[in-house]
Amino acid sequence: MSSQSQKWYFRSPELSRGDWDVHIDPANPPAEGWKYTGLRIGSLNKPLTLPADSNERIIFLLEGSQALVTYQVSEGAVVEQKLIGRTSVFHGPADFLYLPINTSATITGNGRIAVGEAPATHAKSVQYTPKEQVQVIIRGAGRESRQVHNLGMPDTLDADRMVVCEVIVPAGNWSGAPSHKHDCYLPGKESTLEEIYYFESAVMRGATTSTSAPFGYFRGYSADSRPYDVAEEIHSGDVALVPYGWHGPTAAGPGYDLYFFNVMAGPDPERAWNATDHPDQAWIRQTWQSQQTDPRLPYGE
Repeated sequence: MSSQSQKWYFRSPELSRGDWDVHIDPANPPAEGWKYTGLRIGSLNKPLTLPADSNERIIFLLEGSQALVTYQVSEGAVVEQKLIGRTSVFHGPADFLYLPINTSATITGNGRIAVGEAPATHAKSVQYTPKEQVQVIIRGAGRESRQVHNLGMPDTLDADRMVVCEVIVPAGNWSGAPSHKHDCYLPGKESTLEEIYYFESAVMRGATTSTSAPFGYFRGYSADSRPYDVAEEIHSGDVALVPYGWHGPTAAGPGYDLYFFNVMAGPDPERAWNATDHPDQAWIRQTWQSQQTDPRLPYGE
C-alpha cells in the first residue's frame, strides 16, 4: 500500500481477528510502518488467551463485573488475579493489571476486556492496581473539560515502553484541544510516540431515547511532508491510528458521551509523554484560566 493511499481509520469490525473483536498486532500491522503499539478488545463469552512473547501488556475490563487473569511469567508459578470492572466505560476506572514480556495469560469472566500492548525489551514486574487507586484527573475547562484515567503514564506505572490512558469526554465537549503532536525526539519537550485511539460512544448520562446512533468526530493531519489526513465520524468500536502529525481536537457529539483508550509507545531512549501544541491553537489553554471545569465531571459509578 502506498503512503498516499494508507488507511489510518478503521470501522468496527474491520480489525477483528480470531477471538478478538479488535486486534492490532505490531508484528503483523494493519498499516505500513506501524511497529510500536498494539491493541486487543474482546468479549468474555469464552476464555481469551495471550501468548508469552515480546509484548508488555495492560489488561482491564471495559465493562462487566469482574474477570480472572491466570498468568505465568516465564517459567514461574501460575498466578491468578481478579479484576473488578464497572458498569461501562462511562462509569469511572476499573482495576488493571500490567504484565511484562514473556508472560502468557488466560482471561475469563464476564463483559468485555481491553488489552494494550507494546513490544518491549526489559522485563518489568507484574503490577496490579485496584480501581480506587487509579489516578483520575480533570483536564481543561469549559467545553474542553474531560476526564483522564492515568493508567500507565510514566509517573503512574513502571513499564518499559508503553504509555496508556483512558479519556471520558462529556456530550458536546472537546478533547485533544489544542491540537498537538509527538512525532520527533526533543528531550524534555517532545516525544516520538505512535498512538492508538479505541473509541466508544453512548447516549449521555441521565438521558433516555428510543432511537439513537451515538457519534463523535476525530481529526488528524500531517505536520510535515509525510502524508496523513483523517477526518472521521466516530462510532463505538472504531479505531484511529496516529503514526505522526497533529491530532485533535476530538469531539463528543451533542447528546452523546465519548470514550477513548490510548496506547502510545515509540523508539526514544526515554519513556516519556511530551507533546507540542499547534502554534495556531496554543492560546486556547489561556482561556481555561477564566472558566470552570464541566460540573458533570467526574464520572464514576
